Amino acid sequence: MSETIPYKIYLSENELPASWYNVRADMKNKPSPLLNPATFKPCTAEELSHVFCNELVKQELNESDAYIPIPDEIREFYKMYRPAPLVRAYCLEKKLETPAKIYYKFEGNNTSGSHKLNSAIAQAYYAKKQGLKGVTTETGAGQWGTALSMACSYFGLDCQVYMVKVSYEQKPFRREVMRTYGAQVTPSPSDTTEVGRKILAEFPGTGGSLGCAISEAVEAATKQESYRYVLGSVLNQVLLHQTVIGLETMTAMDKYGIKPDVIIGCAGGGSNLGGLISPFMGRKLRGEADYHFIAVEPASCPSLTRGKYVYDFCDTGHVCPLAKMYTLGSEFMPSPNHAGGLRYHGMSSILSQLYDDKLIEARSVEQTSVFDAARQFARVEGILPAPESSHAIRVAIDEALKCKETGEEKTILFGLTGTGYFDMYAYKAFNDGTMSDYIPTDEEIAKSLAKTPKGQNLA
Repeated sequence: MSETIPYKIYLSENELPASWYNVRADMKNKPSPLLNPATFKPCTAEELSHVFCNELVKQELNESDAYIPIPDEIREFYKMYRPAPLVRAYCLEKKLETPAKIYYKFEGNNTSGSHKLNSAIAQAYYAKKQGLKGVTTETGAGQWGTALSMACSYFGLDCQVYMVKVSYEQKPFRREVMRTYGAQVTPSPSDTTEVGRKILAEFPGTGGSLGCAISEAVEAATKQESYRYVLGSVLNQVLLHQTVIGLETMTAMDKYGIKPDVIIGCAGGGSNLGGLISPFMGRKLRGEADYHFIAVEPASCPSLTRGKYVYDFCDTGHVCPLAKMYTLGSEFMPSPNHAGGLRYHGMSSILSQLYDDKLIEARSVEQTSVFDAARQFARVEGILPAPESSHAIRVAIDEALKCKETGEEKTILFGLTGTGYFDMYAYKAFNDGTMSDYIPTDEEIAKSLAKTPKGQNLA
C-alpha cells in the first residue's frame, strides 16, 4: 500500500464544487437540439416550459456557459452526503494480482443508495422555487424514484412516480422506501393514463420499459395544474447536475497527483457516465490531457454498440420531444434484466455526440458476467454494488487483467454509482444459477428501428 495515498480520499466541505460544469461549452460539435414532434423544428424554451421547470429549461438549452453556479440551498443539501469518497481498491488489485492501480468514486453513501440524488435535489429545488405543487417522473430500478421522493419530501412537494412494472415487482423494498418518503408509486405501463392503456393493448403482459414510464409521467404532468415532469437521466440538465461527481473526483486526484489512464462508467441514459467523465472530457477537448473513456452497457439493451445515431422519440408513447441519439428505437422492449436503470432505448445526446466523434469507446457485457464481477468486488472491497454499477466493475476488472498480462501499470478509474442492498432478488437468481443472458437479435432491433421517425432531414 502506498504511504502517500490513503484507501479513501475525502475532500472537505470547502472543496465541494461551487458550480456545475457544462461540457457542451467545450464541445466543437454540439449535441443536436430537441425537436418538437409536431413541427420537427427545434424546441423553444416556451414549448419546453410546458413540461419542465423554467430554470431547468434554461440549463437544458445552455451551450455557452462552461460553469453554472450551484444555488446555496442545493450546496447545503449536498453537504449532508458530499463530498463523496474516492476509494483506492487496494484489496481488489491484490486479488487480481495486477500492476494496475484501481480507483472508484463511491456514490452510494446516501439513503437513496445512488448518485441520483445529485440531480433530484436540484430539480426539486427549481420546482419549489417556481411555486409548483408537485412533479411526476419515471424510475427503472428505483434509485431515481427514491432520490426524487427524498428531495420532494425535503421541499414539501407532491411526488408521483411511474415505476417500470418488472422492477416494481422485483424490487418491492425500494418501492416502499419511495412510499415512506411520501411518493405515490404506480407500476408502468398502467391503466391510469391514456398512453399506458394504449401500450398495454399493443404489448399485453409486458414488463414495461423506461420509455413507457416516461410517456405516462409526462402525460400525468401535463394534465395536472401546477405540475411539471422531471427526468433522472438523458437530458443535458441532468448530466450537468451530475458533474459534481467528476469535479470532486478530479479535485481529489489532482490533490494527490493521480492521473487516470482509463475512465469507466455504466451507461443507460447517461447521467452517471456523463457526470463522471465531463470534467475530464473538458480537459481532453481543450487539449490539456488525454484519457481513454469507456461506456459500459448491458448486452440486452445495447444502444451505443448496436443502435443507430438518428432522431428518435425519447418515450414509447411518442409524447416527448425527439432527440438525436444512439437508439434502439423508442418501441424497443428490453428483456427484464436486473439492471433496471440501464433499460433505456437511447443514450444522452451529449454522450451520443461524443461517441460519434470517437471520443468514447463503448462495450456491452452480459448479465451473468456482470454479476460475477459484482461478487468478486463484494468479497474483497466490502460493498455490495448495484447491478448497474457492476457493469463498470466488469470492465474495470477486464482492464486490470489486461495490465496483468502486459505488465502495464495503468491507473483505472470507475464510477461506483450505488449499492445493491435492495437488489437481492437479482443476487439470489445469480447465486441459485437461474440467471440467464438475453441478447436481442438483429431482427428484433431492426424491427424497432424501422419505426423511428423518417423524413424531415432527421437522420
